[in-house]
Amino acid sequence: MPYKFLVDTHHNLCIKCKGCMAICKNYNKTPKGVNRIQVVTINEGKPGQLNIPLMCLHCNDPPCMKVCPMKAIYKREDGIVLVDKDKCIGCGYCAFACPFGAPQFPEGGAFGSKGKMDKCTYCVLPYEPERDENGNVIYRDPVPRCALICPCETILAGEMEEITRKLRERLGALTASKIESLFLF
Repeated sequence: MPYKFLVDTHHNLCIKCKGCMAICKNYNKTPKGVNRIQVVTINEGKPGQLNIPLMCLHCNDPPCMKVCPMKAIYKREDGIVLVDKDKCIGCGYCAFACPFGAPQFPEGGAFGSKGKMDKCTYCVLPYEPERDENGNVIYRDPVPRCALICPCETILAGEMEEITRKLRERLGALTASKIESLFLF
């Protein structure tokens, strides 16, 4: 069953506390300028303002993976999309291909001088991967800290079937309450 993120912009609205950004940066020890998750605001200060946490959504068919000339971006069997920093040349093609702004680079600059690409790893890999005594990468359990800390439960993370069911329940309750309020006089 693939792991995914869903962002509930209908029921539990993000309050832009940026706790998700802070815990991600702290837990994964990302360098200054690299944000694996960002909170984007639409219609700021106006009626209908909407804060949306954006991170790598670990796409079913990742466009970033398709354009990587070094095949540094790969998808695990569980659906988590990762980057092999030993293969990354920092060309930035992935950043152009991703509609969510997930690929991040520690440095600005021209082709190849941006540094190694970094993005959300669903908390299975820190910025600098840990290795065992044989040099194999050690993966942590897939438990995204951003979803754990979100006070509004805007960020849903887990197995796709489970979080889709949870979102459908929320939307069903929201729709029922709106319909009910139409008939209250």
